[in-house]
Amino acid sequence: MSKFWEITPLSEMNAEQWESLCDGCAQCCLVKLEDDENGEVFYTDVACYLLDQHSCSCGDYQNRCVLVPDCVKLTPGNLESLIWMPDDCAYRRLAEGRGLAWWHPLVSGSVETVHESGASVRGKVVCETEFDDDELEGHVVDWVR
Repeated sequence: MSKFWEITPLSEMNAEQWESLCDGCAQCCLVKLEDDENGEVFYTDVACYLLDQHSCSCGDYQNRCVLVPDCVKLTPGNLESLIWMPDDCAYRRLAEGRGLAWWHPLVSGSVETVHESGASVRGKVVCETEFDDDELEGHVVDWVR
């Protein structure tokens, strides 16, 4: 039997289906730096202050875009323009015609597999309130997938 993400285009998913695609890795919640000259995006190990670093979920998901003005609400309409989304992001994988990763909760049946696989930021990040913006370059990482 086909799963909804295999047969339903992203643009036709209902809100519940769309939200369930988030694998809970929280890589999109990392502070990113962009090279002004070439547009290249660099991830840091510095996370948004709203991120619960253990569960890798937002501490105030409903109000995140108000509380964090540069937080981007992912939608089918803006997905293609968000080139900074991690390669392993479920939304990006499906948009590119790839299936969900084995560790995705919809595939594995467990929210823990994203952490067990090493795909999540659990245990790898610090909160943005602990740093000044001028210190961010020293926190660039290469483990974001």
